[in-house]
Order: sequence, then C-alpha cells, then structure tokens
Amino acid sequence: MTDDDNQPTGAVTFLFTDIEDSTPLWDRHGSSMRPALAEHDALLKTTVESNAGVIVKTTGDGVMAAFASPSSALLAALDAQRGLRETTWSTIAPDRIRVRMGLHTGEAELRAGDYFGTAVNRAARLMSIGHGGQILVSEMTARLIESNLPDDISLSNLGEHKLKGLVQPTQVFQVLAAFLPRDFPPLKSLGAALTNIPAQATPFVGRQEEVATVQALLAKNEIRLVTLIGPGGTGKTRLAIEVAAQQVSHFQDGVFFVALAPLGDAGNIVQAIIEAASITITSGDDLQTQLLRYL
Repeated sequence: MTDDDNQPTGAVTFLFTDIEDSTPLWDRHGSSMRPALAEHDALLKTTVESNAGVIVKTTGDGVMAAFASPSSALLAALDAQRGLRETTWSTIAPDRIRVRMGLHTGEAELRAGDYFGTAVNRAARLMSIGHGGQILVSEMTARLIESNLPDDISLSNLGEHKLKGLVQPTQVFQVLAAFLPRDFPPLKSLGAALTNIPAQATPFVGRQEEVATVQALLAKNEIRLVTLIGPGGTGKTRLAIEVAAQQVSHFQDGVFFVALAPLGDAGNIVQAIIEAASITITSGDDLQTQLLRYL
C-alpha cells in the first residue's frame, strides 16, 4: 500500500546504500568529488524512481529508499549497480565509486515522511556489513523474491550474522549477477563466522531431504566425518557446499571448503587445508603437526 504521498506502508522493502571508502576519495580528489557525488545521487534517484520506489532521504554518501514491492527494490539495486559500473567518473579517475547496498522487508511506522522501526534499522545495519559493489538481502526479503528472480540472477546464502544494536541475528544472502563481482572479503558483522565457502552461480533447488539428512548426521556428537559418495556429475560437491553454507552459524571457529580434486599427491592435502583456512604457519614443527595443533 501507499499513502497520499505515494510512500509505501504496511510491509515495506527498504534499500540502503553507501559509498565505500568515501573519506579517502574526498581526501584524494577534494572538490572534484562534488560533481561525481552529484552524478551518483542522480543515478540512484533515477533507478529508484523508475522501479516504483521513493527516495526517503539521503544519508551523507548514500540513500534510504522505500518500495512496496521487494522485487522492485531488487531491480532498483541491480540497475543502480550496473549504472555505477558503467559510469566513467571522469572527475575522479582512475578511482571509482563503489557502493554497498542492503535490502530488508518489514513493517515500519511512517511519520512525517520518514520511517521508524526495527525493519529500518535492520536494513541499514545489513548494508553496513557489506562491501562496495555488493548487494545483501535479509532472509525475509530473500523469501519474497526467490520465486520471482530474473533468469540471470541468483542468491548465495552467506549464513547468519550479528548486526550492531540488534539482538536477533540475520540470515544474509548475496545477490549474484554476471556483471557484479562475486568474491568479497568476509562481511563486517559482529562475530562474523570464518568461512571461505565459494559463492554459487545458481540457486540450490530441491534436494532438501538430502540436505536435512547430512545436517542431522553432522549434529550428532559421535559422528566426526560424513562422506558423500556417488558417480561423477551427480552434484556431490554442490550438495556439500550448500550444507556447509547452512552450517556456518553453528561453528564459531569457522566452516571451510578445501578443494582436493586438483591435487595429484596425497602429500599435498595438509598444505591445501592450511591455505584454505588461512592458518599461520611458523618455522620449526612440520606442517601436519602444526595443523593438528591448530585444529
């Protein structure tokens, strides 16, 4: 629904954006940042309004926008990121303006043209843990848009993350698109879980029974190893990655993916584990001893 000023009410999807490392950009370019920022603001305004959204307010180097439709909010974020990547930013070359974005859907109170409530705070906090060029969505928004995603867009589950000032953790998803970067540093959340689980190009559809079975096995204290066996090409690795992604919040010391397929010698397994988990190695004891000590 919308009120008389065309601002959505009821269940609202909020989009928050922010320029990554804006302070260094201002330091390097000074007054040249003004036309770049004006171009940035105009681009965001156009993409939000062309997707049936409303700019609620600017937030320094970003915007807060509201949408009646979560799918429209996602399209606005995608259009904005595409436009930002295609802009030359001639006044601040060779630097670029990279924008992080967060989307969350929930009830909020509309008062004097502004919104108030937990949903607004969650959207803002979600945006704040991301990186420039990254679009993050909450579990609520992901549920609402997953059945209506464009063919070339998918979501990657990044696990549960604690957001500053909020008691309940948020399940976070990253939007994947061919024109967007895929690999980012870990999210900047409170107590963020350590993981190197690779982002997947397509959503994981079906096989929920297999996922539940593997997760149930992992939950048993007496089971230390679960092996997935099957012919090549049946999706064992994809299943394992999906289970691992859903387990991130259950292991405070991290969940890691170690690719063993490229190894031609079993003697390289220890080194592969060390590299995947970014374990610091010192001189002295052999690698296996240090790995076992760390684990």
